[in-house]
Amino acid sequence: MFKVPLTVSTTSLCLLSCIAASQSWAQTTESTQTTESALATLEVTAPRLARELYATPAAVTTLDREAIAQGQQRTRLDEALVRVPGVFLQNRDNFAQGQRISIRGFGARAPFGVRGITVMVDGIPYTLPDGQAQLDAIDLDSAERIEVIRGPSSVLYGNAAGGVIDVTTADGRDNPGSSVRTEVGSDGYRKAVVQTGGAQGDWSHHVSFSALNVDGYREQSSTEKYLLNAKLRRELGSGRALTAIINLLENPRSEDPGALNAREVANGRDQAAPNSLALDAGQNVDQQLLGLQYEDLSAGSGAFYLKGFISQRDFEQQLPYVGDSRIGYQRDYLGASAEYHHEVSLGRMPLSYITGVDVARQDDERFRNAVNGQGVVGEQLAEETQTATSAGVFAQGDLALTEQVTLSLGARFDSVELKVDDSYLSDGDQSGEQTFNEWSGSAGLSYRYRPQHQAYINTGTAFETPTFSEFANPAGGGFNPSVSPQKAWNREVGLRGYVESLAMDYDLALFSVRVRDELVPFELEQGGRTFYQNAGDTDRDGIELALGWQVADQWRLDSALTLASYEFDQFATPDERFDGNRIPGLPEQTWVNQLTWQGLNERFATLETQYVGDMVADNANETEIDSYWLVNLRVGDGWPLGSDTRLSAYVGVHNLLDEKHYANVRLNGTFGRFCEPAPGRSVYGGLEVRF
Repeated sequence: MFKVPLTVSTTSLCLLSCIAASQSWAQTTESTQTTESALATLEVTAPRLARELYATPAAVTTLDREAIAQGQQRTRLDEALVRVPGVFLQNRDNFAQGQRISIRGFGARAPFGVRGITVMVDGIPYTLPDGQAQLDAIDLDSAERIEVIRGPSSVLYGNAAGGVIDVTTADGRDNPGSSVRTEVGSDGYRKAVVQTGGAQGDWSHHVSFSALNVDGYREQSSTEKYLLNAKLRRELGSGRALTAIINLLENPRSEDPGALNAREVANGRDQAAPNSLALDAGQNVDQQLLGLQYEDLSAGSGAFYLKGFISQRDFEQQLPYVGDSRIGYQRDYLGASAEYHHEVSLGRMPLSYITGVDVARQDDERFRNAVNGQGVVGEQLAEETQTATSAGVFAQGDLALTEQVTLSLGARFDSVELKVDDSYLSDGDQSGEQTFNEWSGSAGLSYRYRPQHQAYINTGTAFETPTFSEFANPAGGGFNPSVSPQKAWNREVGLRGYVESLAMDYDLALFSVRVRDELVPFELEQGGRTFYQNAGDTDRDGIELALGWQVADQWRLDSALTLASYEFDQFATPDERFDGNRIPGLPEQTWVNQLTWQGLNERFATLETQYVGDMVADNANETEIDSYWLVNLRVGDGWPLGSDTRLSAYVGVHNLLDEKHYANVRLNGTFGRFCEPAPGRSVYGGLEVRF
């Protein structure tokens, strides 16, 4: 049963009044016609088989550079993804723990980082073979496009594909030139970005370097981060090209303020948890990635793509509790993929298909040390090599049954091997390995009943192995024999289109997901390490609606609404039963509105409202987190400084009404420490020179 908010803020009423006033002089203009044309020809590539949007039988959202960049800081994914229904992000202010992302509830269990969702950047999987992903090396300053697939997609990408986020960065062929940007803001926010790109003959390139420093709203929450992202492309002729990608991350400091209990919040929202201060909780990261990609668009009668990459990551972290809380690893991660795209005919019916293979390997040299109450690092408690190897083969095809109806089918087989070689033998040999062989499938039907209107239905499966950290054995080392992969079955019906008379595009999806053996976190003892168990079955049902309305020549409203139910169907521990309880950490209602005025040249203003429904913080549903409204504002303008030089300036205000809320909810927290308070009203501003 869906619960919807019954109250609407004054700001939302004002926003709706602006729309009503503007509607009386709305008219069809050149910009509206441009929008109509773009909608009719928009192509999506995240589903691997490139399709026109109105032939795609799945819930897919595409964000262009303007949606990603206009007036934004571009330091966190939530800035762009907030307008995608079904997607919920937390933890935007704790760089040590990283943003937590959920798509239709997948990924919500992660105490830090990303689980259950495939993250791709320029064709390189940032999701590891064991299913976890980090977002800290994604360069949003050079991002040109983000595509989001909402719903299980293991048939496309294998393990941990409860949803897909696919980021494409600039390569210099579009928007050539150079730029320098600097930003400052509340809580000691400082950022500088230098970019250059262009094309000459058969060569094109784009290089982006950024430096970020944040003191933080709370104690023990500062960050220092440097990121380089570069692409070099060479056209080889006859539809062939070679692209090299370099991504370098240096993050010498990201502090972790930890979670607070209700008494601590009342005494000061900006304080850090006692252990976070005493132990100097935080992390440091150093990562390098090199990718090489070859494409041949005239390989026989089809197209061939070959991609490879190698990455190295050094990581060390102090967790905010006394005990076995100093951890680290040195990681080698490499992989490759090959795809062949082709179009043939079955009788008189056109068939587009793709076949391919993905392989990847992850080697982590891990350690864990004891830490006492004064933050002194003591004896070593663990030293092991964790190796994850994955291999998958897949095929997917679209068969045009008629000019309006397309049938889509896909299948994939994955083999994932997880292995631990224990080098710390004082407590016995904890070595072990497990192998999972999984089939995934999908089927969809698309009916384009008018040129700019589509109805679709699809069903698909997904699997998700426990990550190495989720395989930890509470009985003492090695693999936990009672933990197994979770599996999901997704069913979805959708409508999308463009209403010319209203200058409005719409995207409606109804989904129902059944998950078996859901993985959920628990703590063996108060304040200790987090372990995982399979929770039986869970249900996810919901409605997602996205609207884009060109109210008038200069005014546009974008709205994203999610109404959902996330529940445990069957879940019991030796001491309690949680059947029928809500899954913690997930709001069941979210609603985002963006009203944008676009003036001459670069002049703009965007008023944004966000509603986040209430949540529960624990499996027992005993701790409730209140709903809240946020209001954000962004304004900017640009001026010519010469024939080829422009100056842009912008200002943004987060949480304009100074609403008290929480940026992150830590699931099943101990000692009542569930919440990380978010900043109040904060301001940032930026200047950019392009030449």
